[in-house]
Amino acid sequence: MSDEVKTSAAAAELLAKRGLGDLADKMGIKLIELSAERSVATMPVATNTQPFGILHGGAHVVLAESLGSFSANVWAYEMDKVAVGIEVNASHSRSVGNGFVTGTCTAINLGKSLTVHEIAITDEQGRRLSTVRITNFLRDKN
Repeated sequence: MSDEVKTSAAAAELLAKRGLGDLADKMGIKLIELSAERSVATMPVATNTQPFGILHGGAHVVLAESLGSFSANVWAYEMDKVAVGIEVNASHSRSVGNGFVTGTCTAINLGKSLTVHEIAITDEQGRRLSTVRITNFLRDKN
């Protein structure tokens, strides 16, 4: 993880303990910003394509769900809880065949038992490729 990641204090502590995880590493996800309210990351298109040579729809969801879960867990961590995903919805509106994509996650609701985040996946020209929404349940650590 780069020292250039912009994080809240809770996010920095959580990242130091948990990291981004094996799947995020395999997908080439690079975190740029992380807080409960907003997170941003990039991911390469190359190595994450489907047989037609465009970014796989599941790769969009991996990036989005990772960002939503990271942000939800920052929120949960501050309450000594852990966030677990209970629902994800993705709508793909445009394809991309090369370069990098950026996911920008924004909190819609940060509650005591649920969080809801919206993630916009864009290409290098800033065009929206996907819109994803994730709901996380906040449960006790035990």
